[in-house]
Amino acid sequence: MESIAGDTTVRIDDATPAFTVSMETERVLVSAIIPCLNEELTIGICIRKAFDAFLRRGVKGEVVVGDNGSTDRSVEIAQQLGARVVHQPVKGYGAAISAAVEAAEGKYLIMADADDSYDWSQLGDFIDALELGADFVMGNRFAGGIEPGAMPLLHRYLGNPVLSTIARWLHKSPIRDFHCGMRGFTREAFQKIGARSPGMEFASEMIINAHRAGLTIREVPIKLYPDKRNRAPHLRSFRDGWRHLRLIIAHAPDTMYLVPGLTLLITGIAGLAVLAAGPVRIGGWYFGIHFVALSAMATLIGLSAILFGMLAKVAIAIYHPVYSGRIVSWLTRGRPLEWLVFSGGVLAAAGFAADVALALHWIFVGGPMEQSVHQTFVVTTICVAGMSMVLSGFVLKLLLDTLSARHEF
Repeated sequence: MESIAGDTTVRIDDATPAFTVSMETERVLVSAIIPCLNEELTIGICIRKAFDAFLRRGVKGEVVVGDNGSTDRSVEIAQQLGARVVHQPVKGYGAAISAAVEAAEGKYLIMADADDSYDWSQLGDFIDALELGADFVMGNRFAGGIEPGAMPLLHRYLGNPVLSTIARWLHKSPIRDFHCGMRGFTREAFQKIGARSPGMEFASEMIINAHRAGLTIREVPIKLYPDKRNRAPHLRSFRDGWRHLRLIIAHAPDTMYLVPGLTLLITGIAGLAVLAAGPVRIGGWYFGIHFVALSAMATLIGLSAILFGMLAKVAIAIYHPVYSGRIVSWLTRGRPLEWLVFSGGVLAAAGFAADVALALHWIFVGGPMEQSVHQTFVVTTICVAGMSMVLSGFVLKLLLDTLSARHEF
C-alpha cells in the first residue's frame, strides 16, 4: 500500500485493485464511519469494501475509523489501507462514532460496524437515498435478509422486535429495524440529531432525535452476515438491551408521563369528589374507604407524572439543539414557578389546616374517628399534592434558567 501526502493518488495493493482518486480539488462526498475496538481480523475487509464502493460509484470518499482503545493491530491495518484513525479515549460505541463523525469531511456520512456483518459494498444504496432527499437513512435487516448465524435467536425473535415495537409506539416511528447499525445521514442532519449517549444506546437516541427534529427518514433493505471475528461481540444482550429501553422510555414524556398522568389525575379527583362525604352505593356496588385510598393514590401518581413529564420535556430541550414543543414554549413564556408555588401553596395550606381541624375535633369533641376517615384521606391528598407542586416548581425553575442560558449562549 502506498500513500503520499499532497500527491494525487492513493494506491491499495494486496487483495484490492489499484485505483486513483482525485485528492486536490474534488470535495469528499462520502465518509465511511467505522467504530473500532480490537477488530484486526475484519477492519481491513471493511475498509477495502468501502474504497471499492467509492471507486464503483465514481465519487471521492474517505474512511474514518473511530478507535476506542484497540490493543491489537487494528489501527496499524487501518492506516496502512488509507483510512484516517481518530482516537477516542471515552469508552463506548456512541463515543467512537461521534469522534469519527466530528473528524469526517464528507457531505454524506455512512456508518456501520467493523466486524463485516454489514456489507460495506452496499454504500451505494444509502448514497442513492441521501441524493434523493433523505436526511437520515436506516438499514433494514429484516427486509434485506439475515443469514443463518448472523443474529442470535434471542435478538432476532425477542430483543429486536420487542424493543423496536416499544420504540415505534412511544415515538410514533415507522422504522421497522430500530437497532440496525448501518445507517447514513447528512452532516447537517447529524448536527440536528445531537445524540450524545456514549454507549450502544446511541443508536436509539439517533432515531428518536431524528424524528424529534423533523428529519426526512428512509429505510433501505440490507443483508446481515455472520461476523468474521474469532471472539465474542462487544454487545451484552441484557445490559445493552436495558440501556436502550431506559433511553427509549425516558425520551417519551408525552406517552409515558403526561397522557397517563392526566388520565390518573382526572380519575383520582373524580373518585375523591364522589367519596369525600362517605361511602356510596352505585348500581348496587358499594364504594367505601378502599376506593378512597385508590383515588388518592391515582391523584398523587397522576400529578407526579404530569410534573415529571414537564421536567423531562425541559431537560430534553436543554441539550437537544432543535427541540421545541408547545409545553416547553408555554413554560418559557409564562411564570410556572410562581403559578406552581402559589396554587400548590394554597392547596397545601388548605389541606394542612383541614387536617389540623379534624385532629382537634377528634381530641376535644370526640366521637368515632371512622366517620371522618374519608375527609382525612381527601385533605391529606390535597396537602401532599400542593407540596409536590411547590417543590417541583423550584426544580422546574432551575431547568428553565439552564435552558434560557443555553439559548442565549
